[in-house]
Parts: sequence; C-alpha cells; structure tokens
Amino acid sequence: MAWVKGVVVENVAPDGMAVLNGEDPLCAAMADRCPGSVTLFGHDGTHPVLAAHRARAHRVVFRRGDAIVCAHREREWRLPLSGIPLTGGGAIGFQVANAMAAIAATWALDMDWDAMRRGLATFVSDAGTVPGRFNVFDYRGATVVADYGHNPDAMAALVQAVSTMTAARRSVVISGAGDRRDEDLRGQTRILGEAFDEVILYQDAAQRGRADGEVVALLREGLAGASRTTRVDAINGEFVAIDAALARLQPGHLCLILVDQVQEALDHIATRIRQA
Repeated sequence: MAWVKGVVVENVAPDGMAVLNGEDPLCAAMADRCPGSVTLFGHDGTHPVLAAHRARAHRVVFRRGDAIVCAHREREWRLPLSGIPLTGGGAIGFQVANAMAAIAATWALDMDWDAMRRGLATFVSDAGTVPGRFNVFDYRGATVVADYGHNPDAMAALVQAVSTMTAARRSVVISGAGDRRDEDLRGQTRILGEAFDEVILYQDAAQRGRADGEVVALLREGLAGASRTTRVDAINGEFVAIDAALARLQPGHLCLILVDQVQEALDHIATRIRQA
C-alpha cells in the first residue's frame, strides 16, 4: 500500500515539494523517489531521520515542548500549540501530526505566517468541516466521539486521544470492513479492549465477501483476555448499535462510535442529540 501511495510522490514536480512523515519508515523511504524537494515532519525533532534531513539543509517540522517548530538550516519558526485548537493544546497526538503536515504544506506554498496562524486558530474538526474525523458531541452530559477509524493504527491513535478526556466510564461501538485481514480485525478490538469498559460490536451493511457474522466473530476474538472490557454485545445494524450505546450513557460517560456509513451515521447521531 505504501508503494502504491508513493506514486503520488514520484509525480511531484521538480520545483515542487512532498510532505512526508519522517518517523514512519515506509513514508520516509518515499523521499528517495521524489523528483522535487521534501519536507519531513515528526513529533521528535531529534529523530535520526529528521535530524539528518535538517543537517542536509532540508526543511523539517516537529514538536518541541508546547509548540510546533518549522526549521530550515539555522532558522526556526515557532507556532504555539495553544493557538491550534484542533490539537487540544497538544494533547491529541494524531491531530498534532495532522497540524504539522498541514503547516509543512502551507509553508511549501509560501503562505504568509500570520495567515497560517489564523487558519490554525479557527479550524475545527466538527461534523460539518471534517465529517467522521474525531467529531465530538455532547449527549445528555456525556461525551460522544464519532470517527471513521478502521485499522489498528487508527485505534491506537484514537485511544491516545480519548485518554486525554475525563470520563467515568468508557464505551465503544465498532464494526469492521470485510476486506481487511483477519489479524487487522482482531488487532482493532485487541487495542480497544485495553481502554474501554464496554464494547458494542455491530455488523454493517456491506460485508465485502465475508460470511454473515464472520467479521463480528473476528472482532470478538480480539477481545479475548481484554484487561479492561467487562461487557461485550453484538448487534446487527449500525444505527441500532448507536442507539443501544446512547441509551446506556450517563452524564460523565464517554462513547467512541466508529462509524461505517459516515454521513448517515452522523445525521443519526445529530437527530438523537436533538431529541434528547
């Protein structure tokens, strides 16, 4: 998959710029295939790949303390995380990475730094702006997060993000795409089982070649031996599963809903919130 996505990097213009995650070996390796320049980003400015890239007089973007730093040769520009609400003040790791990538891209376009800061300060990840990407709602005093995460890496990032949010009890609603590998389906719930008290599994409308109930069975296997999860339910249908999760919420609870039919699910959640 990384090799296929690298085709985009191979087609950067000679006077263009690719922005790559320098901490991911599969992404960093694409730099050798880029006809243009490369900006690397990562959480750790001392990471060997980022440090070497900067030493060769290339651009890097990284986190240092409470700010994102853009560096080229000896010059540095600092963007405080307190001015980037998307990141939750720097607490939400994957949103910090998203911000770094966006900053690197706008830097490549020679955007005015003040304009960049204004954009970062006013951007919100809600259902209207970025549907299905960490959209946060209030439901009767409980926190509901809707996201289209659908692989183990996404689960790990989401667990880190919601761990920064206070909650008396945590639940998650999840299905899985039938065209994923068995180990990836198990891997998703293996990660969630360490972080959530309740898990609701649902079978979505498109099984993508899987037999009826097969995906849910694999997700359940991933929860075997879970250190935190004490309740697991399997429900047929995404919206039925969402309703079941919402009905259990009390003020101070948190529920992560991993949506499949993104817009339809977000509309359904919005309707339930209006009815609350």
